[in-house]
Amino acid sequence: MTNPQSSSTTGADAVDVAIAKGLDLDGSPIPPAKLEVYTKVMAFEAGRQRSGVTNTMRSRTVRIGAKHLPQAELNQMLIDADWAPLKDKEIAFYYGPK
Repeated sequence: MTNPQSSSTTGADAVDVAIAKGLDLDGSPIPPAKLEVYTKVMAFEAGRQRSGVTNTMRSRTVRIGAKHLPQAELNQMLIDADWAPLKDKEIAFYYGPK
């Protein structure tokens, strides 16, 4: 019996699991050159000093929330959680002209 979660293409870990297997979410192989560049860049990120968990949480909330929520709604959620509201540069980047 297979675990249905192991082949899932949803959730926060789906992409990381696929990369670790060297397979795209559709099951096709990820080209080795792409895996090599990704691994090299992620190694830089792994060695980067962190400024704090709540700063990282806010950054992730903004980055991902902007994909799913209108600007005013995300901004209010940040304020309600006692985080800084959206910054001008975040608004321009995530909600500006594409």
